[in-house]
Amino acid sequence: MMDAYPGVSNSDPTKHQERHYYLLSELQALVKGLPSSFQQRLSYNTLSDLALALIDGTVYEIVQGLLDIQHLTEKNLYNQRQKLHCEHQALKQELVKKHKDALQTCKSHNLALLKSNQQAELEALEVRVREEQRMMDKKIVAEMDQKVIDQQNTLEKAGVPGFYVTTNPQELMMQMNLLELILKLQQKESQSGAI
Repeated sequence: MMDAYPGVSNSDPTKHQERHYYLLSELQALVKGLPSSFQQRLSYNTLSDLALALIDGTVYEIVQGLLDIQHLTEKNLYNQRQKLHCEHQALKQELVKKHKDALQTCKSHNLALLKSNQQAELEALEVRVREEQRMMDKKIVAEMDQKVIDQQNTLEKAGVPGFYVTTNPQELMMQMNLLELILKLQQKESQSGAI
């Protein structure tokens, strides 16, 4: 595999050290933009280890790939939910039309019974719609939770400090802040032509 940063390899300790120092100082500057509670948790050693992990650019590629997968997943889940919503709208419209047609042909002495039955039918449909939406939402949350676990696993295996599988909200927030640092640094480097 070619180095993402030509001339920066482990075989040239001076360039490697210069790149590490550059990345570390950039990370330290970026950390100042985070809430103070997270700044305190990001030790010099953690930032130094993160800078080391970023030296060859592989982590940038991994993060970008994970983002692409996440965006595709979100779009797919959104489309599935929209499709379900449209199906529900069609069912409601169909039922309203059926009820209108039935009311027009109904004899007056059956009107109260018909309206009662129609109300029950409408309520049953609304219950079904709510239940199907709830199930869809549960599926979406479960799929997104699985994506987070996949991302944590991938970044942990890539040796990115601070990443491991967890559901602890504080740790998840820390991981999100670390990702934000990585993305901001990647953006800065791509704008300056370093990548």
